[in-house]
Amino acid sequence: MRVLIIGGSGFLGAELIRQAVAAGHATSATFASRPGSASGVSWHALDVREPVSIGRVLAEVAPSLVVNASSGGADWAVTADGAVRVALAAVEHDCRLVHVSSDAVFSGARVRYDESCLPDPITPYGAAKAAAETAVKHLMPGAAVARASLIIGYGRSVHEHAVHALADGTGDGVLFTDDIRCPVHVEDLAAALWELAQSDAAGVFHLAGPDALSRYDLGVLIARRDGLDGTRLPAGRRADTSLSGALDVRLDSHATQRRLRTRLRGCREFLG
Repeated sequence: MRVLIIGGSGFLGAELIRQAVAAGHATSATFASRPGSASGVSWHALDVREPVSIGRVLAEVAPSLVVNASSGGADWAVTADGAVRVALAAVEHDCRLVHVSSDAVFSGARVRYDESCLPDPITPYGAAKAAAETAVKHLMPGAAVARASLIIGYGRSVHEHAVHALADGTGDGVLFTDDIRCPVHVEDLAAALWELAQSDAAGVFHLAGPDALSRYDLGVLIARRDGLDGTRLPAGRRADTSLSGALDVRLDSHATQRRLRTRLRGCREFLG
């Protein structure tokens, strides 16, 4: 299978590439500023704000599958409009599309969200992700839209880097005790995405672990795994700050998990 990974130089993108190459797929990936370090992959510079650029890359690669794992944060032109342009190009080139979304599309008012829940974002990033989901489902009803939660790996994620910096005193800030998510391991997430990609599954899917933890409790588990002093991690309440965003968002992945062979492990397991 010939695959194209949009956002291949990112944390999730790198793992998607690793698994695709290991499976023997003809793998191409895009980057915004610099290519990743993975071998066995064809790299292509891409600015998703430019429709001509997207069409050029798809014409060069001629993939049967596109996985959009790019993230522009709250930049609407990248996260929302860019996803629309990728979907339009996938339709034009008759590619299967898997679009990676986020639990940021939810406000936390409901706490537990299954695949049937409609987005109710309260941040610019969440709004951009929600708009992207809506556009992808409209433009390409056969696409798979996969929402993920906080992504953890073998020390390479943003959260793990932050925990290390806080534990050794080189970082600023605190880990919130009231900011709760359902972390997923990057290997499990990538494997589940490839499983969805190689099926005819369409619609919305949730890919999160079964354990709901605060960012502080997650930090303690990371510190313990990595031999750090977890008692040095500063704790605080996000509700006591002026930071916007949802507090408690728990993706319910039971319906998606029932159709997957890939088991989405809880963070107490993969960090234990």
